[in-house]
Order: sequence, then C-alpha cells, then structure tokens
Amino acid sequence: MSRKKAAKGTRSCSGRTVKAAPSSGLVYPSRPAISCSCSGEFHDVTFKVMLVGDSGVGKTCLLVRFKDGAFLAGSFISTVGIDFRNKVLTVNTVKVKLQIWDTAGQERFRSVTHAYYRDAHGMIFLFAWLTEIHENAQQDVVIMLLGNKADSTHDRKVKREEGEKLAKEFGVPFMETSAKSGLNVELAFTAVARELKHRTMKEPDEPKFQLQEYIDKEKVAGCCRS
Repeated sequence: MSRKKAAKGTRSCSGRTVKAAPSSGLVYPSRPAISCSCSGEFHDVTFKVMLVGDSGVGKTCLLVRFKDGAFLAGSFISTVGIDFRNKVLTVNTVKVKLQIWDTAGQERFRSVTHAYYRDAHGMIFLFAWLTEIHENAQQDVVIMLLGNKADSTHDRKVKREEGEKLAKEFGVPFMETSAKSGLNVELAFTAVARELKHRTMKEPDEPKFQLQEYIDKEKVAGCCRS
C-alpha cells in the first residue's frame, strides 16, 4: 500500500483545540482516510475516535496517558468544546492513526458534542451519555465502555458491577482503567484500533475479530507477564 504525505494545510494534523462553534461552522470527522503522514510519521489509515462522558470522569487524563504516557496530577482546566490528539499504532504491520477527540462533559456543550458523533468511527464512553448513541451515532460505530479511576475507591464514579451490567445491557465491551497507573489504557485504545482496522482492511480468509475476546486474552497475558 502506498504511503503519501498529508496534503498541505490539513487541519487534522495540528492537534489544536477546536472550540465550540455555531452549527454552520462545525467541522465533522470524515470517513477513514488512507495513506498520509503527520509530523513526519507515516500511516496507512486514519480513524476518528470520540472520548465521551461527564465532566470530571477523567477523559483528558486518559487521553494524555495514552498519547504521552503521563498523568495529569492535581487540577487542570476542563476541555472547552472539542480537543483532539493523534497517535499512530501498528496493527498487524498496518500503521493505524487514531485521531482521538476529547469532548467537553458539561451540559452546555452537549449539542456541540452530538454533532461530532455523526461520523466518528469509534466511541469510548466513560459512563453516562451511553444512551444517546442510538440517536446521534452511525449504526456501525465501534463502542467501548470504560470505568476510569479504578485505582481509587474514593474517586471512582461507578462500581465495577454497575459497569458490567450496563455494558451487558447495551451489548458493548467493558473494562476498568486508570489514567493514574496506566491500567488497561493502552489496551482499550489498541482494542478499538484493531476492531476498526479489521472492519476496513479485512483479508478474505481472515477470521472475524472478536473485540471482547481480544480484551480478555490480553488481560490474562498481562497478568502472566506481571
């Protein structure tokens, strides 16, 4: 597969904050983009993944942990409107770029966030808002439910049992994560990337990728390595 450089002026490579804008001026994520590069890093395919949840559940911390391997300790400014970051992963020799959109959790930004649902390829929910996917997201969107702050009994918003029950109700994968310790953060995004790559670039004789099975297998492997 040929790999080309991104067209000059491609805004999606900037990583800058996109603030709330009038409905006529919103920029929506597009369908998968094939073969380009950002900041000199080549990739074969690009997917837009939304991080969705209430304010304070740790969406930005989760994204920073995945992208930079760091933890935002202490207080920080909440996301205003929409922000995004890029990261390239290798999935079976294919360079997959995830353009991860960090959404504002405040109620006043919900209409803006809904507009960005429409062409997202994947959605990672940190509880709440999950009931809205049927109204605002495309039917084939890849969905995962996360329970963040698993390292802290005091700070976590939802018990594990509640998360498993909600995931079962909606038929989506579930796992607990911790932006502070890094627990399952890489696994969550990698699993979504693998599912998206499989749907877009599946070989004729390649078996169907089972997202939950992959997660369970990697969890066991991780325990054996630790």
